[in-house]
Amino acid sequence: MLLLITVLVFVGLLALSLPIVFCLGASAVVGLLIGGYPLQQLGSTMIAASQSWVLLAIPSFVFAGSLMERAGMSNSLVELARAMVGWLRGGLGMSVIVVSYFFSDICGSKMAEVSALGSALVPPLKRAGYRAEDAASLIAAGTAMGMLVPPAIFMIVIAAVTNQSAVALFLAGFVPAAVIGCCLCVLVTIQAHVMGWPKDTATSFARLIEASKNAAVPMVIPIVILGGFYLGAFTATEAGAIVALYSLLASKFYYRNVTWMQILVIAYEAGVLTGVVVFLLAVATIFQYLMGLSGMPQFLGWVLAPLTGHQWLFLTGVAMMTLVFGMLLEGLPAAVVLIPVVFPIATKIGVHPVHFDIVQTAAVGIGLFTPPLGVGLLMALRFADVTVWQHAKTYWPYMIALLIGLMLIICIPELSLTLPRSAGLIK
Repeated sequence: MLLLITVLVFVGLLALSLPIVFCLGASAVVGLLIGGYPLQQLGSTMIAASQSWVLLAIPSFVFAGSLMERAGMSNSLVELARAMVGWLRGGLGMSVIVVSYFFSDICGSKMAEVSALGSALVPPLKRAGYRAEDAASLIAAGTAMGMLVPPAIFMIVIAAVTNQSAVALFLAGFVPAAVIGCCLCVLVTIQAHVMGWPKDTATSFARLIEASKNAAVPMVIPIVILGGFYLGAFTATEAGAIVALYSLLASKFYYRNVTWMQILVIAYEAGVLTGVVVFLLAVATIFQYLMGLSGMPQFLGWVLAPLTGHQWLFLTGVAMMTLVFGMLLEGLPAAVVLIPVVFPIATKIGVHPVHFDIVQTAAVGIGLFTPPLGVGLLMALRFADVTVWQHAKTYWPYMIALLIGLMLIICIPELSLTLPRSAGLIK
């Protein structure tokens, strides 16, 4: 009954359009009061939940991603992707997937990525004969895949929630993201022949070299991140500081199109977003405390018990739950409310913690771009100027491709574990 009242308060506040972080906080306080628990629990739990070193990486990556978007680094990555695959039929569509992989690696924020790719790619896609619905589908599916490419903020938070190494998660995400990207590229190839999508432009070795030179500045970042993490040169927090400094120097002294005032505004916005994330993590801990007292872990254990005989079945069931959470409540609430409850069950049946986290990250990424309520999808549709229902009938093949990629990640754990294991970060 306690949990039911708490959930009803949460849903009611959410229906009033109150921000999710305040919905969680208010419903948690109501739950403590109704249950007769001391309110001292509120302060001590919130402080303990927010004291994680890995969270210091969030403002650095958010700042770097926003600064890169403002400086226009995505444009050079788009040209590189077009030079690589533009000669194929449907090459412009395929370049959306390729650049999503590149840009996710340096952006860190899904909303910033949708904004950058939507503004850079929707107009040329439309001019090349792609329907607005197809343009929105390509950007949404590519960005959903990019959730697995570090440095995603969600990865940092889920690392703190499940007490795993953020560096291990970052390394673990590269190959699964590439697997989903390949599934999407196969779909684009099929769609291109069925729907008659044109080739983008003829390519040449000279054009590829020129595009590579222009993209060299932003491409330094993924190379540094992957190499530094693999060699153990720095932690996730230190990587965030390095990427932030590099993006500042590149924007100010190479691109020279960002003023100091704009940099200060971006830094302020990064600080505000970090505060929201940490506050969300803190208040959700109270929610988790109430769920524990009300027996929710035992209930979920009973519900998921028929699936625990096979790890892939269990992971599939939890991933579908996480996907729905990601669609309805965005990604971070899914991480801080649902995942801590099911994570102990996963480890009990032998699921590797890093594999579990990667599967949930992929599920949240897909959820953010699942119709009709995925917040990332709604933003992509705004750039393409199409409605949810107009778009839904063309998006289902992309959802199938994303889910096939998710199932491959679930059924083949080594896709997630090979890189961090070879780097000595996990056993």
